[in-house]
Amino acid sequence: MGLALAEVAITSAAEKSNSTLAFERLASLVGEWKGVQEGAQANNEIKLTYTLTANGSVLMEESQPAGEGTMITMFTVDGDHLIATHYCVAGNQPQMVTSTITEPFARSLTFSLSHVTGMKTPGDFHNTGLTITLDDAQHLTQVYTYEYKGKKGTNTFRFTRTS
Repeated sequence: MGLALAEVAITSAAEKSNSTLAFERLASLVGEWKGVQEGAQANNEIKLTYTLTANGSVLMEESQPAGEGTMITMFTVDGDHLIATHYCVAGNQPQMVTSTITEPFARSLTFSLSHVTGMKTPGDFHNTGLTITLDDAQHLTQVYTYEYKGKKGTNTFRFTRTS
């Protein structure tokens, strides 16, 4: 009986999709992180808190830059890719998706803009992409791409786990 249960467990793990495995790797971020934006003043610390919600099907990132409003990004699996919906202090909600996940244990996940809601004009600031790199178990890098008034840019953030 024990051997049969072990075989079922092994089979279940082997049957997980690449996107589910990539999401589980992303879920390893659960906890608290502190970091800074590259090129920003040293007193502009950012706190990230990752929490699993919706019965473990959604990873919620709460981002609290010093002296600014809180932003939320929700990550989830959708078929063979992952979705990140960012609720920005700019008042819009870019939804970004990965391409088909073929390497579930890759160090980085790249999300590209699918669509954005909440913009008042096409020139409003909005994120157009996100790359999350798990440097190691204690360090994380996020690179956001954005567009504002037709100009494109990049913001890089480096974080260290605090709990």
